[in-house]
Amino acid sequence: MSSVDRALTYGMLTRSDRADFYIRDKQDRPAITAPHRHDYFQIQINLGGDTVQHIGGAVRPFPRNTLTFILPHRLHLIPHPEEGSFMLINFSQGFFVPQLQCDPLDLEDIALGQVPELAPFQFQEHLDFTLSDGDFAQVQVLLERMRTLDRSRTFGVSPMLRGCLLQLLGLVCSLYAEPLQQLAVDKAARRGRRDALARVSGYIREHLADARMSLTDAAAAAFLSPNYLTHLLRKDTGKTFSELVLERRMHLARTHLINGSQPISHIAQLCGFSDEAYFSRRFRKAHGVPPGQFRREQQALIGAA
Repeated sequence: MSSVDRALTYGMLTRSDRADFYIRDKQDRPAITAPHRHDYFQIQINLGGDTVQHIGGAVRPFPRNTLTFILPHRLHLIPHPEEGSFMLINFSQGFFVPQLQCDPLDLEDIALGQVPELAPFQFQEHLDFTLSDGDFAQVQVLLERMRTLDRSRTFGVSPMLRGCLLQLLGLVCSLYAEPLQQLAVDKAARRGRRDALARVSGYIREHLADARMSLTDAAAAAFLSPNYLTHLLRKDTGKTFSELVLERRMHLARTHLINGSQPISHIAQLCGFSDEAYFSRRFRKAHGVPPGQFRREQQALIGAA
C-alpha cells in the first residue's frame, strides 16, 4: 500500500451519522481512496464489481458476494471500481459486544469460545468470505432489514439492529466454522502479530544507522498504526520502541568498539547518533563507562586471554 505512513485513523462520528451503528451504500458517502484505519468495527459487502482488499500486510481478492470484516485500528483499503456496488456497516465495540471489557488493540487475543462472533474479524487476513448466491441472498435480506430499522431508530430498534448484525455474523461463522476453528487452533492471529514484529525488527536492523528513524516509519513498514505497534512491543518485549532501538544501537556500538579502531565519532554515526557527545552520554548511562574506556578495558581483557 502506498502512503502508509500518512494513513489517517477515523473516529466513528467522522464517517458515520451515529456513534453506535451506521449502515450505508456507495450513494450515501464517498469511499475513502487511501489506506486508513478507524477506531470502530467495519463490515464491507461487495454487491457487484470484482476488486481486491488490502488489509494489514495482506492483499486478498474481493469479488462480488464477498464480505470483509475489519477490526478497529487495522490498516486497510478496498479500491472499489467506479461501476461497483457495495454496502458498508460501521459499529462501535460497545454496540457490538457490550459485555466485553477489552482494549480494542487486544481483540485478537479473545478466545474463540468466549466471543465467537469476533472470529471473522480476527482471521480476515487468512480467509476470503465469498458466499454462494443462496447464502448471499440471506445476507441481503439482513442488510435491507438493518437499513429499514436504522432509518427509524425508535425505542427498541437498537437491540433489533444488534440482533440482525449477530445473525449476519452467525451465518458467516457457521459457513466457515471449520477453517475459523482451525485458524484458532493454529493461533493464526498471534502468528500474524509475530510476522508484523519481525517486519519491525528487520526495518530497525536495516535503518539502525539512520538518526531519523522513527516509530511512525517502523509502524508503516509493518502495516501497523504507531499506537498499535507501541502496544505490541510493550506486550511482547516490555519495551518501548525507543528503548528497543537504543538497545540495538548499544549492542552495535559494543561490537564496533571491541572489534575495530574507528574513531568514536565514526562509531556514533554508524550507530545512528548524529552527535558524538550525546552518543557518549547514552553509552555511559547504559554501560557505566564512556565508550573510549570501554574499548580499552575490553581490548585489554582480550589481550590478556
